[in-house]
Amino acid sequence: MLSGIATLAVCWGVSTAGLAADPKVYRFSPVNQHSIALTAAYWNPIVAYVSETSGVSLELKIGRTSADTTAFVLAQEVEFVFSNHLFSPQREKLGWQVFGRRLTPPVYGQIIVTDNSPITELAQLADKPIAYPGPEALVAYKLPAAHLAVMHIPTRTVFGGNMDGALEQLFSGKVAAVGVNAQLAQSYARRMGLKYRVLWSSPPMLDLALMVSSKVPERDKKAVAKAFLEMHLNPKGLAILTEASTQSGLSAVAHFVEANGSEYTSYRDFYRTAPAFLR
Repeated sequence: MLSGIATLAVCWGVSTAGLAADPKVYRFSPVNQHSIALTAAYWNPIVAYVSETSGVSLELKIGRTSADTTAFVLAQEVEFVFSNHLFSPQREKLGWQVFGRRLTPPVYGQIIVTDNSPITELAQLADKPIAYPGPEALVAYKLPAAHLAVMHIPTRTVFGGNMDGALEQLFSGKVAAVGVNAQLAQSYARRMGLKYRVLWSSPPMLDLALMVSSKVPERDKKAVAKAFLEMHLNPKGLAILTEASTQSGLSAVAHFVEANGSEYTSYRDFYRTAPAFLR
Protein backbone atom coordinates (compact mmCIF):
# COMPACT_ATOMS: atom_id res chain seq x y z
CA MET A 1 0.00 0.00 0.00
CA LEU A 2 2.77 2.45 0.92
CA SER A 3 4.55 1.80 -2.36
CA GLY A 4 1.46 2.92 -4.24
CA ILE A 5 1.20 6.07 -2.15
CA ALA A 6 4.85 6.86 -2.79
CA THR A 7 4.33 6.61 -6.53
CA LEU A 8 1.28 8.87 -6.30
CA ALA A 9 3.25 11.44 -4.32
CA VAL A 10 5.86 11.58 -7.05
CA CYS A 11 3.20 12.03 -9.70
CA TRP A 12 1.69 14.91 -7.76
CA GLY A 13 4.73 16.96 -8.83
CA VAL A 14 4.43 19.95 -11.10
CA SER A 15 5.49 18.27 -14.31
CA THR A 16 3.57 15.56 -16.11
CA ALA A 17 5.03 12.09 -16.52
CA GLY A 18 5.34 12.71 -20.22
CA LEU A 19 7.65 15.66 -19.60
CA ALA A 20 9.88 13.80 -17.15
CA ALA A 21 12.27 12.75 -19.90
CA ASP A 22 12.88 16.41 -20.82
CA PRO A 23 16.30 17.35 -19.41
CA LYS A 24 14.88 20.78 -18.55
CA VAL A 25 12.54 19.21 -16.00
CA TYR A 26 14.52 18.80 -12.79
CA ARG A 27 13.68 16.44 -9.95
CA PHE A 28 13.46 17.85 -6.40
CA SER A 29 13.82 15.44 -3.48
CA PRO A 30 13.17 16.72 0.03
CA VAL A 31 13.85 14.32 2.89
CA ASN A 32 10.65 12.65 4.13
CA GLN A 33 10.25 14.43 7.45
CA HIS A 34 6.58 13.50 7.79
CA SER A 35 4.27 10.89 6.30
CA ILE A 36 4.36 10.67 2.51
CA ALA A 37 1.01 12.43 2.19
CA LEU A 38 1.99 15.32 4.50
CA THR A 39 5.45 15.64 2.91
CA ALA A 40 3.81 15.94 -0.53
CA ALA A 41 1.16 18.35 0.79
CA TYR A 42 3.88 20.62 2.19
CA TRP A 43 6.18 20.60 -0.83
CA ASN A 44 3.91 20.43 -3.88
CA PRO A 45 2.57 24.01 -3.60
CA ILE A 46 6.10 25.29 -2.96
CA VAL A 47 7.52 23.37 -5.93
CA ALA A 48 4.69 24.65 -8.14
CA TYR A 49 5.39 28.24 -7.10
CA VAL A 50 9.16 27.93 -7.62
CA SER A 51 8.62 26.39 -11.06
CA GLU A 52 6.21 29.12 -12.13
CA THR A 53 8.30 31.97 -10.74
CA SER A 54 11.71 30.77 -11.92
CA GLY A 55 10.62 29.48 -15.33
CA VAL A 56 12.52 26.27 -14.49
CA SER A 57 10.33 23.17 -14.24
CA LEU A 58 10.70 21.08 -11.08
CA GLU A 59 8.86 17.92 -10.10
CA LEU A 60 8.68 16.30 -6.70
CA LYS A 61 10.42 12.94 -6.31
CA ILE A 62 10.10 11.23 -2.93
CA GLY A 63 10.50 7.62 -1.94
CA ARG A 64 8.54 5.41 0.41
CA THR A 65 10.96 6.24 3.24
CA SER A 66 13.54 8.94 3.94
CA ALA A 67 16.28 6.39 3.16
CA ASP A 68 14.64 5.64 -0.22
CA THR A 69 14.57 9.35 -1.04
CA THR A 70 18.24 9.72 -0.17
CA ALA A 71 18.98 6.67 -2.35
CA PHE A 72 17.56 8.65 -5.32
CA VAL A 73 19.99 11.44 -4.47
CA LEU A 74 23.01 9.15 -4.17
CA ALA A 75 22.09 7.48 -7.46
CA GLN A 76 22.12 10.94 -9.08
CA GLU A 77 18.47 10.64 -10.10
CA VAL A 78 17.61 14.14 -8.85
CA GLU A 79 19.03 17.64 -9.27
CA PHE A 80 17.70 19.61 -6.28
CA VAL A 81 17.35 18.43 -2.67
CA PHE A 82 16.32 19.58 0.79
CA SER A 83 18.50 17.47 3.04
CA ASN A 84 21.12 17.16 5.76
CA HIS A 85 22.26 13.73 4.55
CA LEU A 86 25.11 14.97 2.35
CA PHE A 87 27.64 16.40 4.81
CA SER A 88 29.74 13.29 5.48
CA PRO A 89 33.27 13.45 4.01
CA GLN A 90 32.44 10.79 1.41
CA ARG A 91 29.21 12.42 0.27
CA GLU A 92 30.69 15.90 0.08
CA LYS A 93 32.82 14.56 -2.74
CA LEU A 94 29.63 14.25 -4.82
CA GLY A 95 29.70 18.01 -5.35
CA TRP A 96 26.29 19.11 -4.04
CA GLN A 97 26.17 22.87 -3.45
CA VAL A 98 24.21 24.56 -0.67
CA PHE A 99 22.29 27.64 -1.81
CA GLY A 100 19.73 28.08 0.95
CA ARG A 101 18.17 26.79 4.14
CA ARG A 102 14.83 27.01 5.87
CA LEU A 103 14.68 29.73 8.50
CA THR A 104 13.37 28.06 11.62
CA PRO A 105 14.60 27.89 15.22
CA PRO A 106 17.54 25.51 15.74
CA VAL A 107 16.70 21.82 15.66
CA TYR A 108 17.78 19.30 18.29
CA GLY A 109 18.18 15.57 18.28
CA GLN A 110 16.27 14.17 21.23
CA ILE A 111 15.32 10.91 22.91
CA ILE A 112 11.76 11.10 24.18
CA VAL A 113 9.21 8.91 25.97
CA THR A 114 5.48 9.29 26.52
CA ASP A 115 4.51 11.58 29.35
CA ASN A 116 3.26 8.62 31.42
CA SER A 117 6.27 6.36 30.80
CA PRO A 118 7.95 4.85 33.88
CA ILE A 119 11.33 5.50 32.22
CA THR A 120 13.02 8.57 33.68
CA GLU A 121 16.66 8.19 32.60
CA LEU A 122 18.58 6.86 29.62
CA ALA A 123 20.08 3.90 31.49
CA GLN A 124 16.60 2.41 31.80
CA LEU A 125 16.47 2.04 28.01
CA ALA A 126 19.06 -0.75 28.08
CA ASP A 127 18.01 -3.63 25.83
CA LYS A 128 14.69 -1.94 25.00
CA PRO A 129 13.40 -1.08 21.50
CA ILE A 130 13.84 2.51 20.34
CA ALA A 131 12.26 3.83 17.14
CA TYR A 132 13.91 6.22 14.69
CA PRO A 133 12.79 7.61 11.31
CA GLY A 134 15.47 5.74 9.35
CA PRO A 135 19.20 5.06 9.03
CA GLU A 136 19.83 8.32 7.12
CA ALA A 137 18.23 10.66 9.68
CA LEU A 138 21.16 12.60 11.14
CA VAL A 139 19.32 14.67 13.76
CA ALA A 140 16.71 12.09 14.78
CA TYR A 141 18.78 8.90 14.50
CA LYS A 142 22.51 9.43 14.27
CA LEU A 143 22.82 12.03 17.04
CA PRO A 144 20.74 10.06 19.60
CA ALA A 145 22.26 6.71 18.60
CA ALA A 146 25.77 8.12 18.89
CA HIS A 147 25.03 9.40 22.39
CA LEU A 148 23.65 6.04 23.50
CA ALA A 149 26.74 4.34 22.09
CA VAL A 150 29.04 6.72 23.97
CA MET A 151 27.07 6.03 27.15
CA HIS A 152 27.39 2.26 26.53
CA ILE A 153 23.63 1.74 26.61
CA PRO A 154 22.67 -1.13 24.28
CA THR A 155 19.22 -0.85 22.69
CA ARG A 156 17.21 -2.44 19.88
CA THR A 157 16.72 -0.25 16.83
CA VAL A 158 13.38 0.03 15.02
CA PHE A 159 12.98 2.20 11.91
CA GLY A 160 9.61 3.82 11.22
CA GLY A 161 10.31 5.07 7.68
CA ASN A 162 9.85 8.74 8.59
CA MET A 163 9.44 10.85 11.72
CA ASP A 164 5.68 10.40 11.93
CA GLY A 165 6.05 6.63 11.56
CA ALA A 166 8.60 6.47 14.36
CA LEU A 167 6.43 8.57 16.66
CA GLU A 168 3.44 6.35 15.95
CA GLN A 169 5.53 3.41 17.22
CA LEU A 170 6.06 5.23 20.52
CA PHE A 171 2.51 6.37 21.11
CA SER A 172 1.06 2.98 20.16
CA GLY A 173 3.24 1.38 22.84
CA LYS A 174 5.39 -0.67 20.47
CA VAL A 175 8.69 0.87 21.57
CA ALA A 176 10.01 2.32 24.82
CA ALA A 177 11.37 5.55 23.36
CA VAL A 178 11.97 7.34 20.09
CA GLY A 179 14.82 9.36 18.64
CA VAL A 180 13.45 12.57 17.18
CA ASN A 181 14.10 15.87 15.51
CA ALA A 182 12.68 18.15 18.25
CA GLN A 183 11.01 20.43 15.71
CA LEU A 184 9.16 17.54 14.11
CA ALA A 185 8.23 15.92 17.43
CA GLN A 186 6.71 19.18 18.62
CA SER A 187 4.68 19.63 15.45
CA TYR A 188 3.47 16.00 15.59
CA ALA A 189 2.41 16.36 19.23
CA ARG A 190 0.49 19.55 18.42
CA ARG A 191 -1.27 17.95 15.46
CA MET A 192 -2.18 14.80 17.37
CA GLY A 193 -2.84 16.33 20.82
CA LEU A 194 -0.18 14.18 22.52
CA LYS A 195 2.37 14.79 25.28
CA TYR A 196 5.89 13.47 25.85
CA ARG A 197 8.97 13.90 28.03
CA VAL A 198 12.53 14.55 26.88
CA LEU A 199 15.24 12.29 28.32
CA TRP A 200 18.14 13.75 26.35
CA SER A 201 18.74 16.61 23.92
CA SER A 202 21.67 17.34 21.60
CA PRO A 203 23.37 20.67 20.97
CA PRO A 204 21.49 22.90 18.48
CA MET A 205 21.73 22.25 14.74
CA LEU A 206 20.48 24.19 11.72
CA ASP A 207 17.42 23.09 9.79
CA LEU A 208 17.99 21.24 6.51
CA ALA A 209 19.73 22.74 3.47
CA LEU A 210 18.53 23.45 -0.04
CA MET A 211 21.16 22.00 -2.37
CA VAL A 212 21.73 21.70 -6.11
CA SER A 213 23.67 19.22 -8.20
CA SER A 214 26.76 20.42 -10.01
CA LYS A 215 25.15 19.11 -13.21
CA VAL A 216 22.57 21.93 -13.30
CA PRO A 217 23.49 24.90 -15.52
CA GLU A 218 24.33 28.10 -13.66
CA ARG A 219 21.40 30.02 -15.14
CA ASP A 220 18.88 27.46 -13.88
CA LYS A 221 20.57 27.25 -10.46
CA LYS A 222 20.29 31.00 -10.00
CA ALA A 223 16.69 31.17 -11.16
CA VAL A 224 15.55 28.38 -8.81
CA ALA A 225 17.55 29.80 -5.89
CA LYS A 226 16.07 33.26 -6.42
CA ALA A 227 12.53 31.85 -6.45
CA PHE A 228 13.06 29.95 -3.20
CA LEU A 229 14.88 32.75 -1.38
CA GLU A 230 12.46 35.52 -2.37
CA MET A 231 9.29 33.47 -1.98
CA HIS A 232 8.33 35.08 1.32
CA LEU A 233 8.61 38.56 -0.23
CA ASN A 234 5.84 37.82 -2.75
CA PRO A 235 2.26 37.89 -1.38
CA LYS A 236 1.33 34.73 -3.27
CA GLY A 237 4.53 32.99 -2.18
CA LEU A 238 4.08 34.05 1.44
CA ALA A 239 0.51 32.74 1.47
CA ILE A 240 1.71 29.36 0.16
CA LEU A 241 4.50 29.16 2.75
CA THR A 242 2.14 30.12 5.57
CA GLU A 243 -0.45 27.52 4.60
CA ALA A 244 2.17 24.79 4.08
CA SER A 245 3.84 25.57 7.41
CA THR A 246 0.54 25.60 9.27
CA GLN A 247 -0.40 22.18 7.88
CA SER A 248 2.92 20.64 8.93
CA GLY A 249 3.10 22.30 12.34
CA LEU A 250 5.95 24.70 11.56
CA SER A 251 6.05 28.35 12.52
CA ALA A 252 3.99 30.47 10.13
CA VAL A 253 7.06 32.62 9.42
CA ALA A 254 9.23 29.68 8.24
CA HIS A 255 10.77 30.56 4.89
CA PHE A 256 13.98 30.10 2.90
CA VAL A 257 17.12 32.20 3.27
CA GLU A 258 20.49 32.24 1.54
CA ALA A 259 23.24 29.88 2.70
CA ASN A 260 26.54 28.72 1.23
CA GLY A 261 27.28 25.57 3.23
CA SER A 262 29.63 27.09 5.78
CA GLU A 263 26.72 27.21 8.23
CA TYR A 264 26.72 23.39 8.48
CA THR A 265 30.04 22.97 10.30
CA SER A 266 28.31 21.22 13.22
CA TYR A 267 27.15 18.45 10.85
CA ARG A 268 30.67 17.96 9.52
CA ASP A 269 32.06 17.96 13.06
CA PHE A 270 29.67 15.16 13.98
CA TYR A 271 31.06 12.88 11.30
CA ARG A 272 34.61 13.44 12.50
CA THR A 273 33.82 11.99 15.91
CA ALA A 274 30.81 9.70 15.30
CA PRO A 275 30.98 5.94 15.92
CA ALA A 276 31.99 4.11 12.76
CA PHE A 277 28.55 2.53 12.26
CA LEU A 278 26.98 6.00 11.92
CA ARG A 279 29.39 7.58 9.45
